[in-house]
Amino acid sequence: MAPATQFEVAQPPKDAISSLAFAPGAEKRRLLVSSWDRNVYLYEIANGAEEANLLGAFEHRAPVLDVCFGSSPDEAFTAGLDRQVKRIDLSTGEQTVMSRHSEAVRCVVYSAEHSLLISASWDSTLHVHNTANPSQPPMTIQLPGKPHAVAASPTKVVVAMTARLVHIYDLPTLASALSSSSQPAQPPQTWQQRESSLKFLTRAVACMPNDAGYATSSIEGRVAVEWFEDSAESQARKYAFKCHRQAAPEEEGGGDVVYPVNALAFHPVYGTFASGGGDGTVALWDAEAKRRMRQYQKFPDSVAALAFSLDGKYLAIGVCPGFETGMEDYSGEGRTKLFIRELGETEAKGKGSK
Repeated sequence: MAPATQFEVAQPPKDAISSLAFAPGAEKRRLLVSSWDRNVYLYEIANGAEEANLLGAFEHRAPVLDVCFGSSPDEAFTAGLDRQVKRIDLSTGEQTVMSRHSEAVRCVVYSAEHSLLISASWDSTLHVHNTANPSQPPMTIQLPGKPHAVAASPTKVVVAMTARLVHIYDLPTLASALSSSSQPAQPPQTWQQRESSLKFLTRAVACMPNDAGYATSSIEGRVAVEWFEDSAESQARKYAFKCHRQAAPEEEGGGDVVYPVNALAFHPVYGTFASGGGDGTVALWDAEAKRRMRQYQKFPDSVAALAFSLDGKYLAIGVCPGFETGMEDYSGEGRTKLFIRELGETEAKGKGSK
């Protein structure tokens, strides 16, 4: 069995990391990193070597809040404080504006199965783009709250908002609405509307690769696991648990110091998931067995973002100072770090995994 190894990337972003995304397809192990330094970075993990080479940086007008790959390792989409959704041709560096929101764009996700790009903005709207027809204007969906996290499964997209609101949309229905010759008079209705199982603000959402459900995390050191199926039996399976907490010293009154759970990522092969928190740790969880499989060594700062490669062999970990002490005099320069962990063959394998 190949042992696990971990290395630090030599040329990380200069400010806080906002998101990480591995490329589709395993032939090119490319990694996109978006940053508050107004750049998107493209790395490639060298075969057989403990290093990731920086292939290029793509500057934006404002901090970039999210990034994802498109249909190939040469296509990326970004969302940022400049209120724009952009497509980047990674081979030429050309940037094209896909749409403009009236406020900052917080999230962007791509569905390869349906050729849909979905952007979520703090103007409380979703823009749904048909990437198979770039000239077609995006469909706008009004949201009842400001979105904070979005994730897509093969058939669903989950939008977590303020006031503990969670809306789930059906991707085939959205694709069908966009494929009609004219824009629909009314955008499709939500597939499901839920209230978050967590009592505090949602920080991250990740969908199960088997299309069965999703996990959410909050600023208050908790993770919830839920299933899409709306039957009483399925809903009875949902659960939440405490994590990313540390015992406070007795001289400070004891109890727990609670940290935000900033990042979630499901393993694409085994369906287990990783969580990253403000306590500087990453943990691996078995969603079915409801247990923690392992916790890795503490990183020097808050874990801001996580991503598994498509083959599940690599876990990218973005580390930078958190905002727990406020924004005054904040600087991620020199403290922002990017780690790549090469997992052992069964490292992420859960109890019930085949």
